[in-house]
Amino acid sequence: MNMNDWKLICRVDDIPVLGSRRVSRPQGMDVAVFRNDAGQVFALLDRCPHKGGPLSQGIVFGTSVACPLHNWTIGLHDGCARQPDEGCTQTFSVKVENGAVFLNAIELASLALDAVRPIAGPVSKRVATT
Repeated sequence: MNMNDWKLICRVDDIPVLGSRRVSRPQGMDVAVFRNDAGQVFALLDRCPHKGGPLSQGIVFGTSVACPLHNWTIGLHDGCARQPDEGCTQTFSVKVENGAVFLNAIELASLALDAVRPIAGPVSKRVATT
């Protein structure tokens, strides 16, 4: 990959320790960029594989994030829920150089574009027609 394949997102210091930043994309859901207390940076689609909770609002611990909706533990390396839960969310490649955080531009433009956040609220009931 050449440098043109990477998009500058922010400085590492712009991501709160044990927190995240959201990166919006022209298409598809936001990507959450996380920073743990060891200074490692990870990127996941901002959607829990369980009920679609915003992982960017979760609590980071070690190399995992706890979904704010139902406390599922999602691995930051692989985007997968920890046992006994199951399911994965899309991961994105991250590169950190000289304190700057880059995401892979090709992945940002092409991965998980069809994923949508669930819509909260009452469910409309379909009326059967005879």
